[in-house]
Amino acid sequence: MGFLDIFKPKDINLGIKEYHTVPGAVLLDVRTPQEYKEGHIPGSKNVSLQTIGEIESITKKKETPLYVYCHSGARSSRAVSMLQRMGYTNVTNIGGIAAYSGKVVR
Repeated sequence: MGFLDIFKPKDINLGIKEYHTVPGAVLLDVRTPQEYKEGHIPGSKNVSLQTIGEIESITKKKETPLYVYCHSGARSSRAVSMLQRMGYTNVTNIGGIAAYSGKVVR
């Protein structure tokens, strides 16, 4: 991995594969409730970036593996930083649903 690799977009498809292999992991969609209703990845939970403090309704355990996505990856990046400041220790930004090639629930 080179220095410039940090600027490459995350591959949400690889992130979803990893999520499926981690016991107890939570797939977190941080888009708005309206965006979530328009289409989301099966099994994901919706806590918008604006209400990220409500993550405790999903999990209170700070070590729970959280795989975070949004539309493009920008909000999920911000959400990861916020969750880490809240004490969550196992948080991964997997990017944006816009690049997702799997099934979407509407």
